[in-house]
Amino acid sequence: MRKAFGYAAQTAKSPIAPFQFERRDPGPNDVVIQILYCGVCHSDIHQARDEWGGSIFPMVPGHEIVGRVVEMGKSVTKFKLDEMAAVGCYVDSCRHCPSCLAGEQNLCYNKIDFTYNSLDKAGAPIYGGYSNFIVVDQMYALKVSPDLDPAAAAPLLCAGITTWSPLTHWNIGKGSKVGVVGLGGLGHMALKFGHALGAHVVQFTTSPGKAADAKRLGADEVVNSKDPDAMQKYVNTFDMIVDTVSADHDLNAFVALLNRDGNLCMVGLPEKQPSISCMLLVMKRRMISGSCNGGLKETQEMLDYCAKHNIVSDIEIIPIQKINEAYTRMLNNDVKYRFVIDLASLPKS
Repeated sequence: MRKAFGYAAQTAKSPIAPFQFERRDPGPNDVVIQILYCGVCHSDIHQARDEWGGSIFPMVPGHEIVGRVVEMGKSVTKFKLDEMAAVGCYVDSCRHCPSCLAGEQNLCYNKIDFTYNSLDKAGAPIYGGYSNFIVVDQMYALKVSPDLDPAAAAPLLCAGITTWSPLTHWNIGKGSKVGVVGLGGLGHMALKFGHALGAHVVQFTTSPGKAADAKRLGADEVVNSKDPDAMQKYVNTFDMIVDTVSADHDLNAFVALLNRDGNLCMVGLPEKQPSISCMLLVMKRRMISGSCNGGLKETQEMLDYCAKHNIVSDIEIIPIQKINEAYTRMLNNDVKYRFVIDLASLPKS
């Protein structure tokens, strides 16, 4: 075992604070990644404050990790020393279920080892990216092109893949009409990807003041979802709507906008289970689906696509010492559009 240092929540009520812990020594297939940047996901807040239940403390959050390979096991062939590498929402899975064998490790039927707030196969707690380094099997680490800004690439490991996966899974491209509900960390990436893939993209927001920014990010149109007349104009027109909102809201208002065989895809997690009109679904053969980050293959494809098309997240870089302030600002929607921690700010011990 080797000493590591980061920031952790000791309880659901405590602030994120300095924490020393241990990580395993690298095995033959492991890489040791010096963490340079880690994005701050809204799910970090949910889990650090035990809002979803079952949180494991102490907890080192962080699953949008970009860093440099500084050590490798003897069997590692995927990376070279000093190469950039990334870690997303999980660091292992069962590897043998139908999902894992299909390259959809994020949908593992048995056991996913999440990057934090999880137990590994030996029952030890797994600590995340608000720390100085991480040890991970080479299979579950991703390659990051030197053409990508590493700080702005960090949120691609969650916000990016979570929106890329449904858009590409359902073959969104030229000729598609796509709606995006919510303009935050996830929503702004859905806009960028939808635009890059060639779709006609419409941003739905409850904040009319965000219209200019939405168009800058790739929206062809912006609709105030609080305006019934504006919403009515779009009934039966969308091939897909990606809903990124985790606050409680009326899904039926968006189901009604779907075309025949249209798909409302949920990537946000509202606290309360929504009520859905079956009539709206059956009369146009509409569907409601869900999508959760992505498998290793498609995550690598997303990173490569981003490098080719110069797509990264809009970020605000913070030192680790401002993480609690960042949580408060996120809850007040005061970030455009993702905080990223510069781990060079982390004390050495």
